[in-house]
Amino acid sequence: MSPSKRSVPELMASADPLVMVTAYDYPGGRHAEAAGVDLILVGDSLGNVVLGYDSTAPVTLADMIHHGRAVRRGAPNTFLVVDLPFGTYHTGVHDAMRHAVRVIQETGADALKLEGSTPEVLDVVGTLTRNGIPVMGHVGLMPQTATAQGGLTVQGKDDASARRTLDGALALQDAGAFSAVLEAIPARLARLITERLTIPTIGIGAGVHCRGQVLVTHDLLGVYEGEHKKIAKRYAEVGQVSREAIAAYAAEVRGRTFPAKENSFVMKDDVLDKLY
Repeated sequence: MSPSKRSVPELMASADPLVMVTAYDYPGGRHAEAAGVDLILVGDSLGNVVLGYDSTAPVTLADMIHHGRAVRRGAPNTFLVVDLPFGTYHTGVHDAMRHAVRVIQETGADALKLEGSTPEVLDVVGTLTRNGIPVMGHVGLMPQTATAQGGLTVQGKDDASARRTLDGALALQDAGAFSAVLEAIPARLARLITERLTIPTIGIGAGVHCRGQVLVTHDLLGVYEGEHKKIAKRYAEVGQVSREAIAAYAAEVRGRTFPAKENSFVMKDDVLDKLY
């Protein structure tokens, strides 16, 4: 571990809000590390914002490893979390452990993130953490199984859902998770969960009282220009800038103003004469 990279105990003890963003490739990792974030998440959200799927369910273990490797090369000194994708930890502890070890070995990740708090998932979390693999939990809205939750909707608004979310977060802590993502739940519920837990909570659409926040980089940069998300804020309009730049390039090519002299190479006249 690089001396500049924060350890799990350091992250858990941080008095300052933790900053986490997603990254999916080498440039994304470089930019995130240069910006000084605390954690980078290689999220299976790459299915939506990079691969063009309608959900995260089609994302494979090979996809996560491929993108995780690239991000690690771009961000060697930042704590890296990689999602275990749908189906890779739902068929038993043995399969989950085998997939988890492969991701850690092949990407250089510092931790893995798993969604849910069912007894089966909790068994996996406990097994991984007992074997030295740090785990970040995830409760509230869980995109991998959103269909079963009624779609991509806010969770924890009624008594049963709020209790399930709170109990799930507590159970993940008891199972050994070092932190928990709280996604798309009411801010008051997130505050209660944060107060009840001793591990850090990382919010996305969960209000300001979590101990950290995470955003999908494509959302905060305006790269992914789908439907505006209430849980996100755009800090730039990179998508618009990219379109304008490509359009300007196209116009210059069609007008034969690119490549210009400064973009071209020359040769001596006597060399050229010999070719005629």
